[in-house]
Amino acid sequence: MIKALEGVRRLYENSLTDHGLTSKGVGWKDTVSQLLRFEKLIQVFEGQKSDEPISINDLGCGYGAMFHYLDGLPMIALARYNGYDISDEMLRAARESVPDYRAAFINSSKLTLRADYALVSGTFNVKLQASNEEWTEYVKESLVNLSDYSTRGFAFNLLTTYVDWKQENLFYADPFLFFDFCKRNISRYVSLLHDYPLYEWTIIVRKEHAQK
Repeated sequence: MIKALEGVRRLYENSLTDHGLTSKGVGWKDTVSQLLRFEKLIQVFEGQKSDEPISINDLGCGYGAMFHYLDGLPMIALARYNGYDISDEMLRAARESVPDYRAAFINSSKLTLRADYALVSGTFNVKLQASNEEWTEYVKESLVNLSDYSTRGFAFNLLTTYVDWKQENLFYADPFLFFDFCKRNISRYVSLLHDYPLYEWTIIVRKEHAQK
């Protein structure tokens, strides 16, 4: 798996070189779809008091686009943001893009600091030469790590198996498999979002029931 992640690192560093600090620089088609993904992920904050400071872990943070998005939300009070990436080049770009005392950027493929919530956008999509079985186990292990370091909940997205064609180096995940895994192994409070116009889904995992 380390070999696969090394390939992923090089792929994203090349994208950053080619496209700079843009959605394409982290593999997205455009900013509109990138923001839609963020919009789905933040549903994990449902019931969160807007005046209560929270901390966030962002696994696969890229150049820090998530920080800017979160910082502009009136619904939360962002007190701490930890961005994780396996690319030193991405982390360097993130530190330049986010010169904010609340933000820290860490070279790691796993969470190492506890926070209220964790968000993962697109981080698990590229498997390169890894088999589907290997990558499935890698994602499951990562979800356990997310749970261990999230006190209130986490959210992640993956490409869906409900597609007409598949790109060989990408990972298309069965939403029911991962819903079941989260429900059985992590929390009673799991939501699956698969009703938006992208070829993917989002899962929301809360440690406690959301208070309306």
